[in-house]
Amino acid sequence: MPTLQALIFDVDGTLADTERDGHRPAFNAAFAEHGLNWHWDERLYGELLTITGGKERIRHYATRHAPEIAARPGFDGLVRDLHAAKTRHYLRLVESGSLPLRPGVAALIRQARQHSLRLAIATTTTPENVTALLHATLGAEASGWFEVIGAGDSVPNKKPAPDIYHWVLERLTLPPENCLAIEDSANGLQAARAAGLRCLVTPNDYTAGEDFSSAWQVLADLREFNLAAMGTR
Repeated sequence: MPTLQALIFDVDGTLADTERDGHRPAFNAAFAEHGLNWHWDERLYGELLTITGGKERIRHYATRHAPEIAARPGFDGLVRDLHAAKTRHYLRLVESGSLPLRPGVAALIRQARQHSLRLAIATTTTPENVTALLHATLGAEASGWFEVIGAGDSVPNKKPAPDIYHWVLERLTLPPENCLAIEDSANGLQAARAAGLRCLVTPNDYTAGEDFSSAWQVLADLREFNLAAMGTR
């Protein structure tokens, strides 16, 4: 097995269970702020998670459930405004300490640093969301531990396209065989595998029933992962 030199983390659903208790209520707050009677309950939001990217998710929902709004001339601007408002509400939730890291995440990051592994992030959420979560859960210096943060609109095509992983690998100047991706969903797994990466999947309540047959490992809890056995350097 090639020597492991870097861990590349997804964020939402992987580092923390941010979707149900963070992004979902933040979307609903943004809709109310803009006078829309849209409400994404837990079941509906689980279905919408097959669409990666917040702006893309809004477009998808409006096209199918509010076509009269999607047809408005100013719809593109509305999508941007809704997403900006959602981010503002989400950051408030994160900064309040309401969204802890999933079990084993903090310990794995500490172990990686002790083994001098490089750390990176490959996500579809915004850079502000990433920084806020890292600072709120790991401390003010945590974002500096991650050498590359691929987030938001860094690339035109979001997961399951492999673009964000190619972007991160290029900046790490590492081949995929020396890296391990850590994801929570089938979309993320597909993106990582298409970029040539081994992928450790840690499913959450929303993704537990998805197909992870191409994963290198599937672990319900990252506390089960034995980093020392991987031949790190």
